Amino acid sequence: MSKVYKKTSGNGQIALYLGKRDFVDNVESVEVVDGVLKVDPTDLNGRKVFVYLACAFRYGSEDLDVIGLSFRRDIWIQRVQVYPPTGESVARTPMQESLMKKIGEQGCPFSFKMPANLPCSVSLQPGQNDSGKACGVDFEVKGYISDVANSADEIDKKDTCRLMIRKIQFAPANNKPGPKADIAKQFMMSDKPVNLEVSLEKEVYYHGDPITVNVKINNETTKVVKKILISVEQVTIVVLYSSDNYTKAVCSEEFGETINGNSTFEKSYQITPLLANNKEKRGLSVDGRLKDEDTHLASTTLSQGDKEMQGILISYKVKVNLMMSGGGLLGSLTGSDVTVELPVTLMSPKPAEV
Repeated sequence: MSKVYKKTSGNGQIALYLGKRDFVDNVESVEVVDGVLKVDPTDLNGRKVFVYLACAFRYGSEDLDVIGLSFRRDIWIQRVQVYPPTGESVARTPMQESLMKKIGEQGCPFSFKMPANLPCSVSLQPGQNDSGKACGVDFEVKGYISDVANSADEIDKKDTCRLMIRKIQFAPANNKPGPKADIAKQFMMSDKPVNLEVSLEKEVYYHGDPITVNVKINNETTKVVKKILISVEQVTIVVLYSSDNYTKAVCSEEFGETINGNSTFEKSYQITPLLANNKEKRGLSVDGRLKDEDTHLASTTLSQGDKEMQGILISYKVKVNLMMSGGGLLGSLTGSDVTVELPVTLMSPKPAEV
């Protein structure tokens, strides 16, 4: 292994070792979270040692916790006892074998299998005056010393060690042709419509790559298309106690095309949604990060059929809007817009080594 991640408890009795901190969700299944906890039994005084993996929704800063309220809600949690050994025989992964060689006989291997319907790691971009940890979905591996696995009492920080990990998805290997949609809109005082057809070249685009939007217009009216507005919107669905939707434009460009009445038009445009252009937008969803490293717009959530998921779910849509001017006797009073929306998937490619 090129790198080992380690966290030691305040009293030095336990230390958590992981070979990696990113675990891939392949939709049907998720990579097993495997690691080793080093345990020094000298001063345990009969207490046991446990490890848990928790997926939680954080909706407030710990700094605000002044009246005993928790600002985290566990979406899923699993615990295992690692010391004293329970006698259950579990095959070690190559990662654990490598870690055990480094740690020695005090090492206690553990592993967790996450269900496929957990959300991925997502953070909500904080505002300029926000402090503390960002709201969002995070995953934590924690080793702790306690008398019982699920203690109702707060465990002393010196008896714990923890590492944040990420659950991530990558774009599918097979990219499909992009979606297509059209609309024929008729206006007052006109017996013929404006026909707008929009299509995308492919279904999946990588973060930072331009999205190609093909636009076809057949204007059979006397109205004039004054300009074309193309935008990409991020739709964040927060599923916790109830379901809330938030839509934020992450990219928007105006194109000053003029399409006169009784004429046709066809052109391809490119727009590129980037987090760098949206740093001021509070509450925008970004991919989960470890510490203060760079990240990008949150990736589209790939889900397994109709299986219910909690947490934060992300999708994107491309929106094409024709800004129409009025024609005829009533002029601008009959002006209106013609709009088509298409879904688009925004993700990172799968690295060669994953």
